[in-house]
Amino acid sequence: GSFTPSCEHIRGQAEEVEQGPHTPGRGAARGKKRKAATPAPAPALQPVKLSRAELYKPPTNEELNQLKETEDLFHSSLLRLQIEELLKEVTLKETKKKKIDAFLHEINSLLSAIPETPETDITDQTWLPKGVKVPFLQVPFNVKGKFRFLPPDELSVVGSYLLGTCIKPEINVDVAVTMPREIFQDKDNLNQRYHRKRALYLAHIAQHLSKENLFGSVKFAYMNSNHLKPILLLRPQGKDEKLVTVRLHACPAPNFFKPSRFYPSKNNVRTAWFLEQSTPKEGAAEPATPHYNNSILCDTVLLSHLHFLSSVSTDFPGMKDGLALLKVWLNQRQLSKGLGCFSGFLVSMLVAYLVVKRKIVKVMSGYQVLRNVLQFLGEFPGAPLGNGRLVSVESLRALITAVQFEAKCSMEILDDRMVDGFQALLMTSKPMLRTFDHVFHLKHVSKLQSACKKMELLNELMDRGGNYVAAALPFIISLLTRGLARRALLVAHSLPETPEWAIDAEPPKHKDVGSLMFGILFAPEFAASKLEKGPQADRPEATDFRTFWGEKSELRRFQDGTICEAVVWEASTICQKRLIPEQIVRHLLKLHADIPESSICYTGALLESALGTGEEDMVSVVCSYDDLSRKLWNLEGLPLTVTAVQGVHPALRYTDVFPPVPMKPIYSFHKQVKIRHLLLPSEEKPCPAYITPLKIICHMEGSGQWPQDKEAIKRIKAAFHLQLAELLHQQHQLICRPAVTHTDVYKDGYVFRLQVAYHREPLILKEVVTPEGMLKYQDTEESQRLELEILHQPHLTSSLHGLQQQHPAFGSTCRLAKRWISAQLLSDNISEECVDLLVASLFLHPAPFTPPSSPQVGFLRFLNLLATYDWRNSPLIVNLNADLTGKQELAIMLIPDDKDKQWEEPGNPLSTVFRPPLDLYDVLIHLNSNQIPRHLESVDQPVKSFSRGVVKNSSGARILFPVVDYDPVQCYLQDLREAFGDLALFFYDKHGGEVIAVLWKPSSFQPQPFKVSNMKGRTVTTLNSELVCVPNIEAILEDFEVLGEGLVKRVEAHTEKWTV
Repeated sequence: GSFTPSCEHIRGQAEEVEQGPHTPGRGAARGKKRKAATPAPAPALQPVKLSRAELYKPPTNEELNQLKETEDLFHSSLLRLQIEELLKEVTLKETKKKKIDAFLHEINSLLSAIPETPETDITDQTWLPKGVKVPFLQVPFNVKGKFRFLPPDELSVVGSYLLGTCIKPEINVDVAVTMPREIFQDKDNLNQRYHRKRALYLAHIAQHLSKENLFGSVKFAYMNSNHLKPILLLRPQGKDEKLVTVRLHACPAPNFFKPSRFYPSKNNVRTAWFLEQSTPKEGAAEPATPHYNNSILCDTVLLSHLHFLSSVSTDFPGMKDGLALLKVWLNQRQLSKGLGCFSGFLVSMLVAYLVVKRKIVKVMSGYQVLRNVLQFLGEFPGAPLGNGRLVSVESLRALITAVQFEAKCSMEILDDRMVDGFQALLMTSKPMLRTFDHVFHLKHVSKLQSACKKMELLNELMDRGGNYVAAALPFIISLLTRGLARRALLVAHSLPETPEWAIDAEPPKHKDVGSLMFGILFAPEFAASKLEKGPQADRPEATDFRTFWGEKSELRRFQDGTICEAVVWEASTICQKRLIPEQIVRHLLKLHADIPESSICYTGALLESALGTGEEDMVSVVCSYDDLSRKLWNLEGLPLTVTAVQGVHPALRYTDVFPPVPMKPIYSFHKQVKIRHLLLPSEEKPCPAYITPLKIICHMEGSGQWPQDKEAIKRIKAAFHLQLAELLHQQHQLICRPAVTHTDVYKDGYVFRLQVAYHREPLILKEVVTPEGMLKYQDTEESQRLELEILHQPHLTSSLHGLQQQHPAFGSTCRLAKRWISAQLLSDNISEECVDLLVASLFLHPAPFTPPSSPQVGFLRFLNLLATYDWRNSPLIVNLNADLTGKQELAIMLIPDDKDKQWEEPGNPLSTVFRPPLDLYDVLIHLNSNQIPRHLESVDQPVKSFSRGVVKNSSGARILFPVVDYDPVQCYLQDLREAFGDLALFFYDKHGGEVIAVLWKPSSFQPQPFKVSNMKGRTVTTLNSELVCVPNIEAILEDFEVLGEGLVKRVEAHTEKWTV
């Protein structure tokens, strides 16, 4: 149960924040099943009678401070309330503390009663009974020294439980068990002797406690997944098992080891012992073992750290709250668990250090502590924390960059008044899949063994006790960071975690951490560059560059005349360019770490194959459009000039799922209407490919000559459409086909649909004359539709076009999102503009993430937004062009239907993500694929495709105009909805779907009284001796087929779902 917002208490907490004060009896019942006995009703709350003096007495010092702080620090008083609620949720209740204390007392009495054992060699472990295995990987096995078990000298609770900084959901109580001095010999600090004694000591305790009925489970685990430090986990019996985990840490007798033996530069693991050589090499220097030294040192100072922390936290209530907030912050970022994590103990020490250094003072609130720590981490130079306490920062090295990056982002979020900082920082979890632009898994972790050999990491292996995962990871990260230098802002890996295990099982091996996940966060401007330019050939750095890149490096002459080392990556399409980082990762890991390509599972663009090469196609559409708009500006002979040309079609803002490609009709597939130079689709041949008209709004200048009557304006616009067609044909030889409402222009194989607009027309459409003869303005359906067409849609297209220029991944993210919505058969219910705006919100308000730099992560966040956003209670506000400040808000509101429940995060491969669940529907209408014009766009590419009567080239000026916007399936859907819209809902994937799915409306199955007006699609039957009408399903299904003759293959009814 990692700490994610799906946890019961977090969800409850979010609800509480929205609903305000507690409803009686809610907090107690959440998370557990309600108790059977209902408590007596609480007396109704009576208002407190206050005397006049009390009502108007001046505020106390504390109240003044709180008001001042809320004003200075929190953007709103809401943030303060939210934080107080969160702290209430995650802190331990008093009743639970009492139970835990009783449990600890019982453990104490059991431990002192464990019998002694006689002294044996460490390697002679025959005295251990069969039911328990030593929780330690004893490699190499032979080690000097003696061991015997004696009951512990003392037991003391250490860590967050005593300080009151323990937070839910996982309550861990750390108990230090002090091993008596008689167990130890001199030189126990060498060659894992101390660690093995510690493991044997815990094994003996485990074996005895496992017989007791007090415990629900007795298990081993590695402390922070460091396999040198096993600990014993004890959980209570019965229903309290989830209440607490007591972790026993064995530690040495005080003052037995001299701290000076454990300086980071000292060696405590001998090479000859580690490599099992009989005699050490002459004169070879022994390497330093800082991690090993630190692992013993931590055990010696458990108690002194506790005293230090408790002295800092006295008279400092803000520290407790601040630590709880920081732990939630780390949990949500998956940084608080696993090997080399930023544990709660480290955070506590960091806060204490900042108090000692006067960066934090004891009057601060929890929120101020959080801010100061984040600010310190964001500017952290990486120097060790020196306060006379021994805290090793060595294990933080790999994490520092990740923590620093997160802290900087978090500070920006807290300082941004437009963002809900509480939601972004403390309530949103950041799993790697949604945080990083590209992720890849190292499937076979054991491959890191050979990586250690290749990178010559023997010293690191000795220091880490043979743990090749821990030894190799920092080097792999620095290798990739160097290779992706300009392209990546951050390269990070998941923290390896080893699971807990039963006491009679073998301890987990190093490779049992599962697959490791790496994440790359891009700098968008350089991520896709094909060239890696190195130093000049005659420079000394050139050899270093060559060794780093291997045979990929070659000499090249550049335009400025220099000859430099360079690496050029192969990539032709935009999508392949985005995957250059994958080539780099695979190449470097193979070259420097011996990790074969088969062990790397790279997910950067798994889903993009569903989209084809649309990005390049759209660039050529936009070029053609720009050229046409220049020609329109410069047309000669128009009575009024063109003041603006604005695109409306999604392809002109780079978000069209399948943008148009240049097409030219094949005449043999059409009937020709000679008199009017027209083509009609031929009935014998498959339906011609779909040609989409690209809509463009052409604004004409205002003038006193425009009529002020709406019908007259329409006539004038029709005249303009005729004249535009004539002039474009005369001056630019373009083939045009004018109509009353628009003119279609065939150019470069595309069809552009020009629509003339007059800026005052919407206003004229709003005029209404009241019965009293007064003229007033009010919105009418017609005026709103026109405003949308000529004002809002063009504005949206130009804003989103600008967004695409800022964020190159925006267009493809929209296309994936729309392809998915369409594949789930929902594209008729959610408009394209709506999806574009939803995706835009992910780029404009990405907190707590950075804006997506790859379509994949954008798409995953889109699905997450659909699945988790509270659509019923809060509108989603998209602040385009930063037009909205502070309180003004423009909202798009969406209430998705109950399909929400099936929207889950996709796995792989492609088709499962885009394939809708069809078993939910009542009727499926299967279509004939040669009459589906967009058949090639379907998710599962058809094996054979029909020739569609259109060729993809556009040369030749003299051609007949192609058939535009002809999709038989859409015509059929329109007929179905007109005829049966009151009985059923129809769903279809407009991108080549072969099925129309039908859901009956439950209300339509209610028997209606027998009237002539109720008889459409119904049949008469008797119910309780009354005549009623019910839907005549058989006839309706037959009508489905009749209406779609030639298009419908068959109608399949899932009748088991409904009865009439």
